[in-house]
Amino acid sequence: MVQSEVSTTLLNRLRQFQPELALIRQDIHRHPELGFAEHRTASIVSALLQQWGIEVHTGVGRTGVVGVLHGAAAASDRAVGLRADMDALPIQEQTQLPYESVNAGVMHACGHDGHTAVLLGAARYLAEHNDFSGTVHFIFQPAEEGLGGAQAMLDEGLFERFPCDAVYALHNWPSLPAGVIGVNSGPMMAAADRFEITVTGRGGHGAHAYLSKDPVVVAAHLITALQTIVSRNVPAMESAVLTVSAVQAGNLDAHSVIPQEAKMTGTVRSFCSDVQHEIIRRMQALCDGAAVSFDAGVTLDYHRLFPATINTPAHAERVVEVAQSLFGDEKVVSDLRPSMGAEDFSFMLARRPGAYFRLGQGGAELGRLLHNTKFDFNDAVLPAGSAMFVQLALRYLADPC
Repeated sequence: MVQSEVSTTLLNRLRQFQPELALIRQDIHRHPELGFAEHRTASIVSALLQQWGIEVHTGVGRTGVVGVLHGAAAASDRAVGLRADMDALPIQEQTQLPYESVNAGVMHACGHDGHTAVLLGAARYLAEHNDFSGTVHFIFQPAEEGLGGAQAMLDEGLFERFPCDAVYALHNWPSLPAGVIGVNSGPMMAAADRFEITVTGRGGHGAHAYLSKDPVVVAAHLITALQTIVSRNVPAMESAVLTVSAVQAGNLDAHSVIPQEAKMTGTVRSFCSDVQHEIIRRMQALCDGAAVSFDAGVTLDYHRLFPATINTPAHAERVVEVAQSLFGDEKVVSDLRPSMGAEDFSFMLARRPGAYFRLGQGGAELGRLLHNTKFDFNDAVLPAGSAMFVQLALRYLADPC
């Protein structure tokens, strides 16, 4: 697809913003804040939106910010939401960049500083070029990293206070070349669940194990048995992961003591609710069976955290069309493989149609991986991300999916 004159004009203007957006991004990177503590970041976002003449609402979902921009053209009740996350991770940065984090143990290791700057770029452009009909809501979300900030915004009436007919979000992706857009028409991210299993036995002397009920042995059998659930209960064409990520039992300095209790925790990832239900059923059956087989107490506590992030097909196709018009067919991957990672934008997609897509930033070959101590967002792709948001909003308001 040949790039249109409109696309060229848009990209050229956003490239003019790029140096300033990069400085904003680097400032946010230097001062990272964990979920529900994004006070400084929210203040920066609010001040810039107000500077550009955008109506600002703060404290949505505790530390979230929503900017509201009404088009100046003919009145319309259509509205679209554009979302970026703002929070950082509890990681000690090791980049040695000039703008390396000054907050010990806190780092923007997932690029949310870049996502915030991308949405700010889109907001500034649309404020300058507001000759559209309808309303754009700029949703700056807190606490994406495992704390459910999206749900917190929804619980405080996000879509009731700021009606959105559709909602879009992006995430940088190091495994895609810089500036490439990736999406698919179905699942993008998996459902993320957490489980804890507690095995209660009877402690005793390691030399007289027959007098005890060894919870370590029960836990060991369970760990092995749990690994059969995906391989022997999930259809081969479906995807799921069950990982036991930590085990705790006994005291390493007490080599002859059988403990009273063993605990393990882990995660389950899936895309399909039927698969999720089957995994839970089989986990409970294995725990119940182990309790009977070994005459021990075994309890399973299963917590469903985030649902799967599943795109609305028509909106995913709109992402493809917009990306092709902006960057050409060669910069678009329309069948991107889903990730087993999780994303709480899923809560918003469960309430409104829309799409979640990837913004390639490159750097994977250099170790620029998400949640890595040496991660840094690629400022060169800021205009591309902003352009996607701008065009998705304008296209939807002019021609809903």
